[in-house]
Amino acid sequence: MDSLAATALPDLWDRLTGAQPDPDLWVVLATLVAALAVVVPHSLWRLSRNAITIAHEGGHGLVALLTGRQLTGIRLHSDTSGLTVSRGKPYGLGMILTAAAGYTAPSLLGLGGAALLAAGHITLLLWVATALLVVMLVMIRNAYGVLTVVLTGGAFLLVSWLAGPQVQAGFAYAVVWFLLFGGVRPPFELQAKRARGGAGDSDADQLSRLTHVPAGLWLFLFHAVSLCSLIGGGRWLLAG
Repeated sequence: MDSLAATALPDLWDRLTGAQPDPDLWVVLATLVAALAVVVPHSLWRLSRNAITIAHEGGHGLVALLTGRQLTGIRLHSDTSGLTVSRGKPYGLGMILTAAAGYTAPSLLGLGGAALLAAGHITLLLWVATALLVVMLVMIRNAYGVLTVVLTGGAFLLVSWLAGPQVQAGFAYAVVWFLLFGGVRPPFELQAKRARGGAGDSDADQLSRLTHVPAGLWLFLFHAVSLCSLIGGGRWLLAG
């Protein structure tokens, strides 16, 4: 048993850290089109936006932990809204970074994923994503949230363990394209809601109260991060 473990662990480490071959260009372009197909049409976006909400609330939660706040729970709702609750000072840098992490998280995760794919680390990306979803699952506090995260994490787990290299590559590229494109749409939706007088307690408005910087400037930051991530990440994916 000890010898089996001694052999298996280095093999597993090599699999995680080793580089896999880049997929053909047609796979990269096909996954790009597939991502657009679930982000642009409103009917499909209402469903696929749940995955962006996972990234959004996960971003709040991760930054809350990294800045020393106590994360008490995350809730995901069927209308694609979410809520992350943390304890700590209701002001200061930690609270500001936590509030700013939501709308920027999907795009920054997509950018990080694009960097991994450009380096050929397809398996590592899938395993890191699975690990983050497992950690997030522990903090989910409602049934719909548990169902959403379990289904998403299960898809990553199945592809990571059972699929061949080409399927893994296609899945990984589709996920990263989806995060890059999907991260662009929510700031525009928030902008439209604020223009109609809604979303008065949005992340941008909370940041405005915390920093005394107009909410419009925070919204501009969300736009800048999402668009720059799409441009930079897209160039990495296409260059690979």
